[in-house]
Formats: sequence, C-alpha cells, structure tokens
Amino acid sequence: MLVTGAGGFIGRWTLQPLLARGFEVHAVARALPADAAAGVTWHAADLLDPSQRATLVSAVGASHLLHLAWYAEPGAFWAARENAAWVAATVGLVDEFATAGGERAVLAGTCAEYDWTADGVLGEDSPIAPATFYGVCKDATRRVVEGLAARAGVSVAWGRIFFLYGPNEDARRLVAGVANALVVGERAATSTGAQRRDFLHVDDVGAAFVALLDSEVRGAVNIASGEPVTVRSIVERLASAAGRRDLLDVGALAPRPDDPAELVADVTRLRHDVGFVPAIDLQAGLDATVAWWRGHLRSDR
Repeated sequence: MLVTGAGGFIGRWTLQPLLARGFEVHAVARALPADAAAGVTWHAADLLDPSQRATLVSAVGASHLLHLAWYAEPGAFWAARENAAWVAATVGLVDEFATAGGERAVLAGTCAEYDWTADGVLGEDSPIAPATFYGVCKDATRRVVEGLAARAGVSVAWGRIFFLYGPNEDARRLVAGVANALVVGERAATSTGAQRRDFLHVDDVGAAFVALLDSEVRGAVNIASGEPVTVRSIVERLASAAGRRDLLDVGALAPRPDDPAELVADVTRLRHDVGFVPAIDLQAGLDATVAWWRGHLRSDR
C-alpha cells in the first residue's frame, strides 16, 4: 500500500486502519512528520518532481494506491495555479503505478466537482459543472485517470469529499477557526449560518477511504454523512461545548453571494456498496474537537 499525503489532515487517519486490515503501509510526504505512525514505512519525496515520484513508485512496488496529496492552502486552493500541477502529477503517478504492476487505486475528489446550482441532494450521477478552478482540475483528473486505468487494467475509485472537521485541522477553516477562537477567549464572528452542509469527522473520512480501497467498488463515491446540518447549528454546538456562547457573533459576517444554500450528499453507495457507516456522532465529534483545541491552545488563525 502506498499512501500519498500521509502526513496531512486526512492521510494521518488512514494509516492505522490500513495496518489493521493487514496492509504493508508505505507512506509518502514531503517532510517526515514528527508524530510518524508506528508500523509504517515512511518516504520523503516531492510528488511534483517526476524523477522523485518515479523512483518512489518503482522502489515501493505497491499493489494498492491511496492518493490524497494535493494543494490545499485554505482559501487559496480554489483558484491556485498549483491545481494544474497536481493534475499532471496525479496522472503521472497513476501511470507509473500501473506500469509497476499496481492493481487498485483510490483517489480523493471533491464535492466541488458537482453543479452547486442544482437543487436537492447530490448523488454520484448528479450533474458535474465545477464553478472553481480547483473543481475543474479535480474533475479533469478523474476523467483522465479513469481512462488511463481502463487501458491499463487498474481498478479505480474516486472518493468525493464533502465537509470535514476534527483534530489538526487548519485554524483558517470554519470549525477549527471557531473552536480555536472560543477556547482562547476571542470573539468568533460568523455569517447567519443558514447554509445547510454535510459534515463528517476526519477520522470517519479516513476510515471511509480505507473501506473504499479495500472494496471492489469502482467509480465515484461520495464521502460524507448524508445528514444536513446548518452552519449556525455547527457553530452554536461548538460554543456550547466551549462554554463560551457569549463570544459567538452570528450574523457579523456578510454571506457570500455565491455560497450555495445546500450541499448535502446521497451516501447510498458508501453505505450499501462499500458497507461503511460513520462511527462518530456529530455532537460527540464537535465536543472532542473543542477538547482537542483546548489541549493545543494556539492562535495561528
């Protein structure tokens, strides 16, 4: 098993579940993490460098690939030119993996591939019409990789991630930003929070990718809870968990005009075909997230 982005927000949550399923796990990151998981063979490599990438793939000789690495700078990733570089790197990675005898690959996609102006719950067969460069690049990658894999006889699945939260999240993102502000005693300004979203704890996101990888399911699969919740409900639960509702300023920020009213997944494929059911209740997950931030007090937002 070769896992890219293994030291990242999602990747770190896939390693122990993979070991538990009996995989020999090889993890790659640009720099080896200080808290590197035991039982995993770590490799330092830049996947954007064709020479380093080809050397890594050849040396590991993996039968399975879990590709999570991508440019993910909060805010900037939506329009960043780095997305194009990751399209080329990902296609090259899958091509090299197939050439080296790889059999099964699972890659991380995004709900931003969907048409966000469409009404109703988003299923894997919902219209694809990404409105951002990030979404365009992810969708283009999926199309090329699926065509390449079909020619090479490699089984491929594509996990479309919706909204996630949990420990080690960048404090510039919604849940982490609000939780961090509250535990350090700062005002947490938000919009009215009327938007309905589909949140899943990062531990469950990682476990869902592992279950998908260890299945025979091919094609796109939504990685989500399937349960809509308003953003206001999320931030109010965080404030209650922190005991600082006085610091929550709902409605202080103007809503973005392009922000969809609802983004919720149909998780039928994930539940029935892959056989995955989340283990972490939303309230318990938010409580644990606040507790994590309380134990890692910092103000790096």
